[in-house]
Amino acid sequence: MEAANGIVMSESGSPGEDGAINSAGSFSYTAPDGSDIRLQYVADENGFQPQGDHLPVAPEFPHEIPDFVLRQIEFAKEEDARNARGEISRSYGAPHDD
Repeated sequence: MEAANGIVMSESGSPGEDGAINSAGSFSYTAPDGSDIRLQYVADENGFQPQGDHLPVAPEFPHEIPDFVLRQIEFAKEEDARNARGEISRSYGAPHDD
């Protein structure tokens, strides 16, 4: 189906789990910069899953993890270990009286 504004759409659906509706479809249009945009999608029990060349893509793993992230992960592990031993954190958490 093509709308008056030039957007071309297609969608189909089927019954899913627990009364949900699974659907799949696509739409396409010409962006203001003149590029052709085409998006295909599936919507089911796993959520809305779009695919299109114009969508951003996260970097592939493994990639280098910044040092500050590694330090935060290590801090969280130490904090979990202190909590497991019943120690009270003085680094963060609920306010306390000193």
